[in-house]
Order: sequence, then C-alpha cells, then structure tokens
Amino acid sequence: MPYHPHKGPYLRDLQPGERFIGFYVLRSKQLEPFRDPTRGMFLSLVFSDRSGQMLARVWENAEQTADELETKTIVKVDGEVETYLDRVQIRVLRIRTAKEDEYDLRDMLPTSERDPEEMMAELDAYIEQIANPHLRGLVEYFFDDPAFRMRFRQAPAARRIHHAYLGGLVEHVLEVLHICTTVLEIYPQIDADLLIAGAILHDIGKVREYTWDFDIDYSTEGRLLGHIVMADEMITTALASLPDFPPQLAMRLRHMLLSHHGRYEWGSPRRPQTIEAIALHQIENLDAQINRFHLLIRQAPAGEAWTPYDRLLGRYLYTGEGDDPAVEH
Repeated sequence: MPYHPHKGPYLRDLQPGERFIGFYVLRSKQLEPFRDPTRGMFLSLVFSDRSGQMLARVWENAEQTADELETKTIVKVDGEVETYLDRVQIRVLRIRTAKEDEYDLRDMLPTSERDPEEMMAELDAYIEQIANPHLRGLVEYFFDDPAFRMRFRQAPAARRIHHAYLGGLVEHVLEVLHICTTVLEIYPQIDADLLIAGAILHDIGKVREYTWDFDIDYSTEGRLLGHIVMADEMITTALASLPDFPPQLAMRLRHMLLSHHGRYEWGSPRRPQTIEAIALHQIENLDAQINRFHLLIRQAPAGEAWTPYDRLLGRYLYTGEGDDPAVEH
C-alpha cells in the first residue's frame, strides 16, 4: 500500500499494455542515437521505487526532455508499459519533476517493515538498562541529540548487503541487542554494560557513511574513510567532553568498535582481542548474514526452489519452495 495517495503503481506491479501515471526516482538518463541517424536521438531513463527498477524510453523530443530533467530527483511520469526487444520497459508520454508535496520518500526507497518510532523507543529502553554511568553518559551524548536521533532512525545499515533500507540501521542494532541479551545469560563473565553500549554504538558512523535522499549510496567521506574510522572519530570527540570517563574503559570500548568486523580484509583495523569484542563481532555478523540470506530468499522468483546466483556469496540459496510434504509415519 503506497504511503502517498498519489504515488501510482509500484514498478513491480506494472504489466505490458498498461497506461499509468505515477511518481518515481530518476536514477539515470542517457541520450542515444537511433539506428537511423536521420531520426536523431532518443532518451533512455532508469526509474526506481521501493519495489525495484525499470528501464524507460523517451522517443520524441528527447534532447529537450533530457535538458529539463535532473537525475537523483523524483519525477511524475505519464507512460505506458511496452515490450521492446523482448524486454518490458516504459514508454514515457509525459514527464516532469515532482513537487515536494506530491510524494513520500518511503514509497521510493526500501523501508523497514517496523515502525521507526517504536524501534527508537525500544532502543531507549536498552539505554536505560546501562548501569555504568560513564557508558550510559557516552551513549546518551549521541542519543540525546535530536539531529543524530533523526539520522540514526532513518539510516540504512548498508548500501545493499544487509538491512539495506530506510530504518535498517536501528533495526539491525535492535536485533544485535536481542542476541546480546541471550549471550549474556549464557556467558555471565562478559561485561554486560560494555557489550550493550558497544552494540548500540558500533555502527554510529553509518549516519555519515551513507546518503539516502533519493537512493542509498556512499557519501564522499564514507567512501574515503568508512564507518569504522568515522565511528572512532565520533567516540573520541564525545569522550573529550566527558573528562571523567575512565581511560581503560574508553580503550576497551573503542577496541570493540574498531574490531567489530573481525578481519582486516573486512575493514577492521584490529581483530577482536577482548571477550566483549569477540562477542560483538560474532553477534553482529550473525545478524547481518541472516538478514542477508532472508532478503535474497524473499526476493527470489515466486515458486523457485533456488535464488539466482549471488556473486558476493559465491552460491545459490535454497528457498524451500517445492519441498515435499512431510511424510506421515
């Protein structure tokens, strides 16, 4: 169900022959020559919304249309779905830049299925459980800041690997915290406050690593520095305003954040060397990988027993579709 009443159909629901009006992100545009050079140029566009992407063509007045449109903006499209060279695409009849009150960004980008305000309230409850006043004060340094809270609530946890949608960061952190609670019951030797604080803060650099105005992408500093380095910088800045924070505790917390990816080749400048650090790494990686598998399986074509080959994982994933019914004994 669209968030905005005028959204129009999601791209995944469009069918050949359908005429429609809708709002979409214009991801790219490119003028291309017709095979017959006397016909001039046509315009290739790529639209997206939270359901996926689709190629579109402007066959007439292509150069003028290209001049009028900017990529990474929302556009209103009057078009029809056609099949060209055995490929479903949109024939654009009319197009213009959308006005700010004509769309809801949640229709344009993948979004957590959970309510963001409820997730932030749940996160606040975890913060209140931190008994160590220094660790709690450090966490509150960030989450008492309305601007930081807003970006943390909106941010994705990744560009495309896991929790790669609006609200994905807070969802990921909450899932990590839930697992931490169980781990602490099994391993009471772990410092509970340190693990909880590290779980909450481990990905704070992602509020600066990514942009999500009209697409999830890396910021310039995200590409050049990465969220682990930026998180340590943010923690160091915060600690400077907390002069009574114990240096040894600060070092242990920073080590957790710097090592939470677990391996040098995964972007961690240090490998885990404390019990809290190895716990955070394993918990965080467990949640990320399960979410990654879940998203790939959910996106598989309906009725297919296997997902398409995933290049990064180097394997197909079994969806469970087509399982034989349980054998009765």
